[in-house]
Amino acid sequence: MAALDANHRSKKRKQVEKDASPEPPTFSAPVESLEMLSDEEGVEDAASDDGKVDEFPEIDAASDSDEEDSLEDELGSDESDEEDVDEDEDEDENSDDSMDRDIFPKPKTIISGITGKPKRVYPDIEPDYDSDSSTEDAPNRVGNVPMHWYDDLPHVGYDMEGKQVLRPARGDELDKFLQTVEDPSAWTSAFDKNAQMDKPLSAEELDIIRRLYANEVPDAGYDPYEPTTEWFTGKGKEEVMPLSAAPEPKRRWVPSKWEKQKVMKIVRAIRQGRILPSKPKTSNKTEFYSIWSEPSTSHAPPLPAPKPRLPTNSESYNPPEEYLPSETERAEWEALDPEDRERDYLPQKYSSLRLVPAYDRFIKERFNRQLDLYLAPRIQRVKLNIDPKSLIPKLPSPQSLKPFPNYKSLKFAHSARARCISVSPDGAWIISGDEGGVVSLWETNVGREVKRWKFAGKIGALEWCPRLDVRYFVVGIEEALHFIIPPNLPSPMLAATQNLLAPSSLPPPPETPSQVKWASLPSASWSSAEAILTVHLPQSSGLPKQITWHRRGDYMATVSSGGTQGGVWMHQITRRHSQAPFKKIRGAVQLVLFHPSKPHFFVATQQYVRVYNLSEQKLLKTLMPGIKWISSMDVHPSGDHLIVGGYDRKLCWFDLELSDKPYKVLRYHTRAIRSLAFHPTYPLFASSSDDGAIQVFHSRVYNDLMTDPLIVPLKILRGHSVKEGLGVLQVKWCPRQPWLVSAGADGTVGVWCS
Repeated sequence: MAALDANHRSKKRKQVEKDASPEPPTFSAPVESLEMLSDEEGVEDAASDDGKVDEFPEIDAASDSDEEDSLEDELGSDESDEEDVDEDEDEDENSDDSMDRDIFPKPKTIISGITGKPKRVYPDIEPDYDSDSSTEDAPNRVGNVPMHWYDDLPHVGYDMEGKQVLRPARGDELDKFLQTVEDPSAWTSAFDKNAQMDKPLSAEELDIIRRLYANEVPDAGYDPYEPTTEWFTGKGKEEVMPLSAAPEPKRRWVPSKWEKQKVMKIVRAIRQGRILPSKPKTSNKTEFYSIWSEPSTSHAPPLPAPKPRLPTNSESYNPPEEYLPSETERAEWEALDPEDRERDYLPQKYSSLRLVPAYDRFIKERFNRQLDLYLAPRIQRVKLNIDPKSLIPKLPSPQSLKPFPNYKSLKFAHSARARCISVSPDGAWIISGDEGGVVSLWETNVGREVKRWKFAGKIGALEWCPRLDVRYFVVGIEEALHFIIPPNLPSPMLAATQNLLAPSSLPPPPETPSQVKWASLPSASWSSAEAILTVHLPQSSGLPKQITWHRRGDYMATVSSGGTQGGVWMHQITRRHSQAPFKKIRGAVQLVLFHPSKPHFFVATQQYVRVYNLSEQKLLKTLMPGIKWISSMDVHPSGDHLIVGGYDRKLCWFDLELSDKPYKVLRYHTRAIRSLAFHPTYPLFASSSDDGAIQVFHSRVYNDLMTDPLIVPLKILRGHSVKEGLGVLQVKWCPRQPWLVSAGADGTVGVWCS
């Protein structure tokens, strides 16, 4: 047997080396040529599986005949051996050699307990330890079937023994996330639909995935730069080419005889009348298509064509006398435009039908009729019968929302443009400043001026201190803030105010020095004619355009037109210290406000309103009103709502708990909005504009978060004249009365009462 194998291999090597040698005779290898090793056989017994390649033997041309003869002899002896084995098969059935060649297990013959006859029983198949299936955990053997068939079942398939493979327990998304955090190898696993569980990926599979993500070839052994295989240009293959420059064969341009026979067969059939060609249409009749008579298959049937109006008595050739127009009516009818006339004709009377002339507008009316038919709607549209008035929200009557200011009770005049005003906390006194540097103190009820102060420069802003135990106000001029005590104060209140603004012992200086300097007058020179305390702002700060107080009256914020840090300074009266809350801020600051009940600070730039938390020193939110340039702002006494006005005539209402976009945008003014103000106690707010008008609104805010605020326009107050394109510059409310104070560019300050 070994000799046969060796001869066979040497024969194959000779066939490869000798291309011109004749083919060897074909034969079928005997069964004994198969070499199957069992577990008991060692490696030394398997000489053919040692993994080494035999050295290629030298070829001797003279030995061809001998090899062939020896091969034939070997084959002959093998065939004779096979015949002997077939004859003695029954005798050697239980021999050891035949059992070594038998790959099936040996059966046992037993007597059946049911039939009483002998039967063969084969032992159970036990897989080897190196079998892959022995290490699997209940493999699923359902085959190639859709796994969604088992979605509603507790199992996902069946194993080899026909038992159900139960569905593994799977947690929710949170469990998956925690598993990925705890297990560092979780990202190297993939979900197996067949087993319904995650299985780890091998290193080869991970390498394939990495190559796919990198847009590379999945096969790691692929070489994109391997040398070109010369299939058609190699040595000896120059004539084997896919393209050729040989001339075209003759059959491509010589007429085909077979096609000629087929064509002649058809020609004969036409001549004999067996094939009748289609006759051309000789009719020149024009066909018309009715667009109204063809219903659409995919849509509802169209509406019928509109019918022309039926004639009336006035269109008769002999109408009654009352239908005939007079000369005056005829002249009026001819003077009107054709589209304004009630009728497009005038009744005429003829004694007989023969005297009726041809209709002069026949062609024009026929054309209009065809145009109506062409443009008539093809689809029936259902119109909604909605009353436009029902779409307008029902607002309460202004008479039921009283009190609110509706007339001007008094007027106070300045020599220059009245820029700013402020009302005392008790509502009894009003201070107003103009661009000439004059600040006037006058009574709210009668308008009598009590005191006047003159400063070197125009007044930018002024504001009363909100505290009730002391009484003073602050006036802002160029790079300075003056604290002034009004006259006629009670002695306890005057002493408390002086002790606050000019204490006998100054507080200790802050650790970080400030650029703002505080200067007090000596006690010997105190008087109501001069400022008792002056705060000097840094150089190039400009004119303070706003002064706003904290509700407790200890902190005050100012906004200047120039300087660094956006021109915003925060001053503490008791410590006599000033600081800039922002080191750097985006955009030019227009306005600032304190929250009435929380440590929040509103900062309005040109297009945004930012809300900061002063205690935590962080930005809470940014409001986007959609205004090109913000001009004014005020916060509701509850602190949950904010109104913002701009030079583009928009007034935006913000619900701070709802969104950073406006809850409602109002456009009631025709020119730029200059000032906004909420009333501290009444549900009112007012807005002033360069159009010279003041809009008064009712604004009721409910404690129920599900109820929207009620905003009702109440009154338009007109009493200021527009001067140099400027109207009403500022409005303020009296704290205890529904009265409004307004300052205009015409130099007047008005008090509006209810």
